Amino acid sequence: MDARTGAMRTLTTSLTTTAALALVSMPAQAETDHVVGPGDTVMRLAAKYGVPTSSIIATNDLDARATIYIGEHLTIPTSSPRQPSVTHVVVPGDTAWDLAAAYGVTVSDLRRANSLNAAATIRIGQALVIPGVTASPGTPSVSLSSPSSASTSYAVRSGDTLWSIARRYDTSVASLAQTNGVSNPSLIRVGQVLTVPLRAGTPIVATDKNVGSLSTTSSTYAVRAGDTLSSIAARHGTTVSALAQTNGLSNPSLIRVGQALTVPGGTPAGLVGDTFLGRTYSTAVVAAANVNKANLNAMTVPSRTQMQQLVIDTARAMGVDPALAQAVAYQESGFNQRAVSPANAVGCMQVIPSSGEWASGLVGRNLNLLVAQDNVTAGVAILKQLQRNGTDLDIAIAGYYQGERSVRERGMNSDTVRYVASVKSLM
Repeated sequence: MDARTGAMRTLTTSLTTTAALALVSMPAQAETDHVVGPGDTVMRLAAKYGVPTSSIIATNDLDARATIYIGEHLTIPTSSPRQPSVTHVVVPGDTAWDLAAAYGVTVSDLRRANSLNAAATIRIGQALVIPGVTASPGTPSVSLSSPSSASTSYAVRSGDTLWSIARRYDTSVASLAQTNGVSNPSLIRVGQVLTVPLRAGTPIVATDKNVGSLSTTSSTYAVRAGDTLSSIAARHGTTVSALAQTNGLSNPSLIRVGQALTVPGGTPAGLVGDTFLGRTYSTAVVAAANVNKANLNAMTVPSRTQMQQLVIDTARAMGVDPALAQAVAYQESGFNQRAVSPANAVGCMQVIPSSGEWASGLVGRNLNLLVAQDNVTAGVAILKQLQRNGTDLDIAIAGYYQGERSVRERGMNSDTVRYVASVKSLM
């Protein structure tokens, strides 16, 4: 956990609109043989023939980088026979970039399928066709060695959709539906217990104990509007020269929206500082914080508005005052799931790994602090535990920031007193 300073804003508890999903069929059409020529890329061919890049990749069994060679014959499906698509209704916080990442398609695919403008502008309530959803969503841009795929359980709440649940757990709608035998993703019921498959590529939380054994592998990043090689390098903890060399870029200034760049592996650095509130943290702790930050930067996470609603819903479900949970979440991170502090406090609720292990014991299952729902569950579970037996609210809030034992033995530090006052002012 980590104190936060700066201007505070009023918290709201308004419910966001939920997304509606429906499976539809695409008509079968003819295939075209294309001989790859100089300058061809899968994205350019997709634009030329008006088909999703995912269809070309799947039909020709291309690798994760969609590598093609001059003279190679590619089969271009005008559209995949009987290929399902998904209709997504835009909710507050959605962007075309996030939706493309979540569903495993490109922004160009979304633009073509929905006749969007060059900026891929979307509006709340708009029904978007997501083409080519049979392809698995892309894995996070930075992949750390982690255990084989696992799963967790989730009880459906009022307002949930498979989309919102998939977003919380960084998985896909298709995986949720297949795992639970759901033929119509729109038909889930309150109280239904779903098995949520966690992607094999979902990173594990880096700590000062395990960071030395974690290694990053090269990965793929799709260039977005406003990106520069410098900003991409900074986001992934690498260098401009390493990116340019890996991708054969003679002019680092010439990158285009939608271009797939290979991000070289290595140990992320420079994403998180080593000092906070006058305290300098150990090399191992800061290294772990940088790894976690790199993974969160690469993962598809809910927007701040969606995280706030997730905090509200989780607090209500666990019997914690939503106003308290929101105030702590805003004080800690401003509802930012990508936040990581030099102390390696992770995510929206700014939970350090050791506290995450404690929270896992409280709820009876392993919590991955990099996953939005698990992060909020951990923070709310800790708040609930700190208020057990009628503990005074000030002491409970202080315990979240300073540590329960420390507060009990030494009282509140001066910065803790300010933290408690700030959290209470937000309630």
